[in-house]
Parts: sequence; structure tokens; C-alpha cells
Amino acid sequence: MASSEQIELNAPHAPTEKAFEAFEVVERTIKTEILKSRRDWDKHEPRMWSRASSISDDDLVAFTIRGDLVECRSAPTSYGTIILGKIRLPAVRDEEGEGFIHVRIHDPPNRGTEDVLFHSLFTDEGNPDEDGRPTTWRAIQTLSTPLEFFNE
Repeated sequence: MASSEQIELNAPHAPTEKAFEAFEVVERTIKTEILKSRRDWDKHEPRMWSRASSISDDDLVAFTIRGDLVECRSAPTSYGTIILGKIRLPAVRDEEGEGFIHVRIHDPPNRGTEDVLFHSLFTDEGNPDEDGRPTTWRAIQTLSTPLEFFNE
């Protein structure tokens, strides 16, 4: 499995046609994983998805890749390409502005986009206290949150 020390991501950029195609392969899975993540986090730490607390499941995942994938980064590995994407969640608009999720997918080598795989959603457990425990939880990012490598 890759780590941030082992890969070199390209600079953040607008999605290319190939990125749109890759994310469209796993769009349904991304939506399923968002809802699963929200349900799982709501059981033990509802602050993770708090920006969406008043939004229905249907509205939360009412995005399209072509309309809402706003930024990408990628890096080659020996086993394919890691692709990161920032996807707007149109239903999330609050005092922090628009809401975005960060998604990691994987495109294995030599087969086009039909074998693209969903890898993970970025859920940030940040700002550790003196005992190393997180004090903030965030699954929905802001536009200004950098799209960086994550391994979840």
C-alpha cells in the first residue's frame, strides 16, 4: 500500500476527461460509501458528518461527477495510478460555505477505466489534544481544504 512518502502527487488541477471517466465508474460506490460512513460515524461520533446533519441521504448524495468533481490529483505507483478527487456536495452550504468530500480511487494499469476501484473517503480526525486524541472531526471539507494524500 502506498504512503505519502512513496508517491509524488501532481499539482491540484481541474479534472480531465480521463478523471471524469474514472470517477464515473465508481460514482454509485462513492455515494453508497458516503451514506455508510455517515451512518457508522453517527453511532459513535456524530460531529464527523455534522455539516450534513439536517440533510437527507438522497440530498446528500445528489451530485454528479461531471457537475461536481472540481479538483483532482494523481500519482503513478507500481500497481497503477492513485487518483484523488474533490467532489462538491450541492446540498451542503452553510456558514463555512460549500461542502466537499475528498475521495481516493485506484486505476490499475493496462485496462482503461473499466477496472477503476473505489479506495476511500477522507475523514479527518484532527487537532489532537495533549493525550493525542482528536478534538475535531470532519468528513465534509471546505473549498480551501487542500486535496492531499490520505490513506484510510
